[in-house]
Amino acid sequence: MQSNICCEAVRESNIAEAELNNYLEVAKQAASIGGKVLMKYYGKIVSINQKSREGDLVTNADIEAENLIVSFLKEKTPECGIFAEEGGISGENSQFVWCIDPLDGTTNYTHGYPFFATSVGLLWKEKPLLGAINVPFSRELYWGSPGIGAFCNEEKISVSTSNKLVDSLLVTGFSYDRSTKIDNNYAEFCWLTNKTRGVRRGGAAAVDLAFIASGRLDGYWEQGLSPWDLAAGIAIVESAGGVICDYKSNKFELKKGRILASNPYIKSELLLELEKVNPFDQKSFGGKPIN
Repeated sequence: MQSNICCEAVRESNIAEAELNNYLEVAKQAASIGGKVLMKYYGKIVSINQKSREGDLVTNADIEAENLIVSFLKEKTPECGIFAEEGGISGENSQFVWCIDPLDGTTNYTHGYPFFATSVGLLWKEKPLLGAINVPFSRELYWGSPGIGAFCNEEKISVSTSNKLVDSLLVTGFSYDRSTKIDNNYAEFCWLTNKTRGVRRGGAAAVDLAFIASGRLDGYWEQGLSPWDLAAGIAIVESAGGVICDYKSNKFELKKGRILASNPYIKSELLLELEKVNPFDQKSFGGKPIN
């Protein structure tokens, strides 16, 4: 039986319901702060810098949003550590750590493509506990935790009921180093495009996970992700009745950055199809060897 990561974290941390609710409210407020900054600069970015040769970008909106979120979280929850995409780790000895992506979908954002989000999740000993994802362009705030459920704004959400892969709509993504890596998810993308109603590539993992939780999409897989990409979304998906695992080992570890998220009905079939793909046999998928 699939274990629930967030329920395990709640049980093992022995956190009180009132404290869990308080942290969830803080997460919602923090994500809302980030979303306001992103919309303030949407279409009028002041600066864009490249963090790596692979094209990982950072803008002035990322920096300002993260600074405001971190300040807010330190004020409201000084007992918690911080793990943020731009600022790194502080208070890492804390059992509870906020995991923050101020702008997930930076490339989309810089091009004016309205598929981006602010993601704020709370970890307990590296296990997601709860989270909030603000998709500000569509004015949607996704949030959830065990025992409370998952919501979009104030409406309760749940994963889809699609029970056949052939009838499902999936989503995936590609890591920044895809052009220099043979195991780059291209083969899996092509394979599953032919096994389903379609596969989308949104470009923001947090939004992908929010859409899985809300039932807009049926399944998601990706590799090369960072904890801040996943922490909040995992909590929301599980709280919406979804399942999370590593699609290679079936045992999920946040730091490995490889995830499968889906409703519980297509998980086994999706895993089975992914196992059939040989990412190193690139001839049929347009790949090329690395020099």
